[in-house]
Amino acid sequence: MLTDAECRGAKAREKAYKLADGGGLLLHVSTSGHRSWRFKYRFGGKEKQRVLGSYPELGLKEARAMRDDDKRLLREGKDPSIEAKRAALASRVSAADTFELLAREWYGKQKARWKPVHAADVLESLERDVFPDLGALPVVSISAPLVLATLQKVEKRGAIETAHRLRQRISAVFVYGIAAGRAGFDPAASLGKVLEAKPSGRRWPAVTTIERARKVLAATDSAEATPTVKLASRFLALTAQRPGMIRWLKWDELQGVDLKGDSTPGMAMWKIPAGKMKQELALRDDQAFEHQVPLVPEAVEVLRQAYAFSSGSEYVFSGGHSILRPMSENALSYLYLREGLRGIHVPHGWRATFSTLMNEWVNAQGLENDRMVIDLMLAHVPAGISASELRYNRAMFMNRRWELAAIWAESLLKGASSAAAVVEGRRRGRV
Repeated sequence: MLTDAECRGAKAREKAYKLADGGGLLLHVSTSGHRSWRFKYRFGGKEKQRVLGSYPELGLKEARAMRDDDKRLLREGKDPSIEAKRAALASRVSAADTFELLAREWYGKQKARWKPVHAADVLESLERDVFPDLGALPVVSISAPLVLATLQKVEKRGAIETAHRLRQRISAVFVYGIAAGRAGFDPAASLGKVLEAKPSGRRWPAVTTIERARKVLAATDSAEATPTVKLASRFLALTAQRPGMIRWLKWDELQGVDLKGDSTPGMAMWKIPAGKMKQELALRDDQAFEHQVPLVPEAVEVLRQAYAFSSGSEYVFSGGHSILRPMSENALSYLYLREGLRGIHVPHGWRATFSTLMNEWVNAQGLENDRMVIDLMLAHVPAGISASELRYNRAMFMNRRWELAAIWAESLLKGASSAAAVVEGRRRGRV
């Protein structure tokens, strides 16, 4: 161990050198004679070093006390260097500078760069999954374990990809805070390696018999959920479109739909703009196409019931807290999880169910050419049709699409309650 006399007597040499006191505490003497205290330690399997202060301004006794404080932090699983930066930042930044305040400021600066649909998703995901845990905390007090605990809550409900997207967004907020001098480090930076791996080539759980499909529909129709969410689920099952398309469906995308009358003359249609298809499917501009979805009377009935709840909104299936927004990104997923359908059937699974059962039906009827029509109904590009033809040929066997949609609706809804009964909360179903 060093003595004060040894510290005072440490003079410059041709090369810098260190005098060890013990427990990782070192007195570093530079070639100019400047003396500084350093604490050498290991954290996360790496050797690190922290400068504690200059000697004699920081005496031997005080340096040992700081070393002991740093060793206490190590026992608590904390990095002394990061904690020191956090404390220094906290002394300069107001405690009122919370994560939510910083995140909304970051969002405001990024919003103009994004498509409106994506911008709404970003803010909603933060409000739903991040702000409840981290929003009120001062930026400088947020650690990696706190962020990880927040993300693991999302993982536990099976939303692995959402957890990874949230990590990226949280990290972006902290990077912005660091640049603005309001955050010391990014606690979310390395958490991507800790989260569950994102699935590749994912096969969505889906039932593949009509009997089980009817049971899934009965369960979700009669679940403890808002009428809007249950109606969205039924509309999803009837149209077999992507859940994101259902969520962002706007009234002005519907054509030939009589929302107030007792019947819909002619053929009702949902026309999904090319821009939405581009964003939903991550297409290039030259691949984007308008997708047309035939709406059979059973689907129109769902829309009429939804109109009673969201006629003042631009969205058919508006949010539970505000009709100015669509329903939550995970509203349908939560509904299916609560009904015990984890690993059995998910909202996206209706596409696989529809494709499987309708392809089986057309094959049994000897109508193999209808397989191409089924692909078109799912917004897939069938073999033998180019992307440009799909983009420009608006007819695309539309009459046959209506016929197959009607066959699907009749088969799926056999024995089911009406859309009005779904709103009233009648019946219970079990899968």
